[in-house]
Amino acid sequence: MAAQDIILRPIVTEKSMAGIGEKRYTFEVAKSATKIDIARAVEELFGVKVNKVNTLHVRGHLRRQGKTQGYTSSWKKAVVTLTEGSKTIEFFEGMM
Repeated sequence: MAAQDIILRPIVTEKSMAGIGEKRYTFEVAKSATKIDIARAVEELFGVKVNKVNTLHVRGHLRRQGKTQGYTSSWKKAVVTLTEGSKTIEFFEGMM
C-alpha cells in the first residue's frame, strides 16, 4: 500500500488537538494497516521520526432517520507519538 492509502485523514477534535504539545497526532487510517505500516507512512509523508503508534477500532454508531435506522461505518484510528528530537507536523501547527 502507498502511504496515501494508509493515512486517510487527520482527526481534528479538541482532545486530539490537546496532544499536539506532546507531539501526539491522530489520524484515520486504513482498516488493514498495521502499526508498522502507519509509522512508515507518517515518516514518509511528513518527514518526521515516529516513537510509537497506538491504534483502535471505532465502532459504527446507530443512527435513526424517522422509522429507518442503520449504523455508520466503522473505522480505525491511530495516535502517533513522535520522538523528542523530531520536528512537528506543520499541517497541525497551522490549526492552533
